[in-house]
Amino acid sequence: QVLLVESGGGSVQAGGSLNLSCVHSGYTYCLGWFRQAPGKEREGVAAIRQRGDTSYADSVKGRFTISRDFAKSTLYLQMTMLASEDTAMYYCAASRDARCTTIQDGGRFSYFGQGTQVTVSS
Repeated sequence: QVLLVESGGGSVQAGGSLNLSCVHSGYTYCLGWFRQAPGKEREGVAAIRQRGDTSYADSVKGRFTISRDFAKSTLYLQMTMLASEDTAMYYCAASRDARCTTIQDGGRFSYFGQGTQVTVSS
């Protein structure tokens, strides 16, 4: 069983920063972050593999950083230079598929947390 619990969402002005956290349990090959804005499909944001390889959606590259702390079983997403387009519900995600590679292969993520809201005002 994989359990994922996100925290750290909130409201921020454009140009600001927020840090998201996700406490996870259960063995996984990849962890990641997805987001879904109202009226839009869920999209992958960033992913990290067991050995530390990271990948990002083009829209967040250079602004967001994904990392993990094995000792704390916690996944992080550092978000900087936030823009109104980043407003969405953010979900922590996990894959038990050994073939998971990058966030562009988001279909291999089958476990999702409840989500945490991020709102960026311009």
